[in-house]
Amino acid sequence: MHDLQKMKKIALIPARYAATRFPAKLMQLLGDKTVIRHTYDNTVATGLFDAVVVVTDHDLIYQEITSHGGEVIMSKGVHESGTDRIAEAAQALEADIILNVQGDEPFLHTAPLAQLLKAFEGENGAAVQVASLMKVIDDPKQLENPNIVKVVVSNRNDSLLFSRSVIPYHREKSIVPVYYEHIGVYAFRKQALLQFTKMPMTPLEMAEKIECLRFLENGIPLRMVLTDDAGVKIDTPEDLEKAKQYLAERG
Repeated sequence: MHDLQKMKKIALIPARYAATRFPAKLMQLLGDKTVIRHTYDNTVATGLFDAVVVVTDHDLIYQEITSHGGEVIMSKGVHESGTDRIAEAAQALEADIILNVQGDEPFLHTAPLAQLLKAFEGENGAAVQVASLMKVIDDPKQLENPNIVKVVVSNRNDSLLFSRSVIPYHREKSIVPVYYEHIGVYAFRKQALLQFTKMPMTPLEMAEKIECLRFLENGIPLRMVLTDDAGVKIDTPEDLEKAKQYLAERG
């Protein structure tokens, strides 16, 4: 099935309460709504999905979404990653394409998500199992920052390697390489998502602490979609203050 219009597309939002660096960040107020409600409402507002569902491990988040008429599923198991969390929920859902929207990225824009879904369309998209976003890195400080995951791609924009190190290494000074940051928004064919959780953690994944390396080490490339819109991610209280400023500027 290569026609995007005929595919059933669902957005799942993993929402873990006890984040390591910023506990309860999803329940922090951002303007007049919590972070998780902004994320949910903005995902629905894109109009791209047949359903939008929050998948959480905590009653507070469950109540926050249901009390405002949203859809939510409680996780049954304990999960190491957001991908594992949404895979458990996805088993019982009817869908062709599942898009993983991070709960701590409240200001989603429609265009990059639409581009991600389009990666599965037509003959070029027939072999795509997983797609994700990347953006050009133009700040040297970001290049050296191990918290920024870098990706190198083939001439088809399929991922070759993800790393916290600087890749590619700039040895030949007459060449100016383009560096890409991996933006952690994923779209999966349902079967690829379910398959991921059955694969054991792989050596590179464990060494780098980058979960999508599990796909590469099992021979499944990610089709990378270039965007200049990285959104606003909330990892720390300082990020929340930046998000409040962003919201105020948007009016």
